[in-house]
Amino acid sequence: MTTPVPAVPPLLLRRLPGLTAYEPCVATMREFTGLRGPETPDELWLLQHPPVYTLGLNSSPAHLLAAGTIPVVQTDRGGQVTYHGPGQLVAYLLLDLQRAGLGIRQVVCALEDAVIALVAAHGIRASARREAPGVYVAGAKLASVGLRVRRGCTYHGLALNVALDLSPFAGINPCGYPGLAVTSLELLGGPADPDQVGTDFAAVLLSKLGLNAGAPVGAPTGATSTCRA
Repeated sequence: MTTPVPAVPPLLLRRLPGLTAYEPCVATMREFTGLRGPETPDELWLLQHPPVYTLGLNSSPAHLLAAGTIPVVQTDRGGQVTYHGPGQLVAYLLLDLQRAGLGIRQVVCALEDAVIALVAAHGIRASARREAPGVYVAGAKLASVGLRVRRGCTYHGLALNVALDLSPFAGINPCGYPGLAVTSLELLGGPADPDQVGTDFAAVLLSKLGLNAGAPVGAPTGATSTCRA
């Protein structure tokens, strides 16, 4: 007798209001991933962080040029150094790879392809680079990707520059590339509302991953928010 394959529960879409402190948010993702079981629904968190530089597992301190007053946090995602701040959409994907039938490269490509499709709807031509994950427009970086896999599940995700002050990127070599230009949807003539961009991005991403979403839910316990400045 063939054992029936359990249905994949609908993904939970969480939109976190205001600005979400980086370190508690990562700790909550890590805890969620450590405790989840075979029937735990996948989740996608959409949020914005207050200003922070984050150093990935492979990051060299040499790529942090001038942090100034912006906090610097060592984190457990892949990749090098990047910047998060208000006006940037952050999408954290907590996905059971085996249950979804996906490999990590497929997930990275889905994140990139979702941004490419999203901006194409606004007349912006973007592309991805195999050797340097992320999304680029005319050589300038629009979105960064950094994931961690633990117990066969992903966390961390993607950061998309929507409408933010890009000057803090001058304090780093973005993603470890000296002189790499950085851009935003606002500068490219695209949408400037991170909330609306998040809604549109989530719909495209889930389609590319072959997943269904349930009704939106609130912030997870432990992910503290601060008021937007």
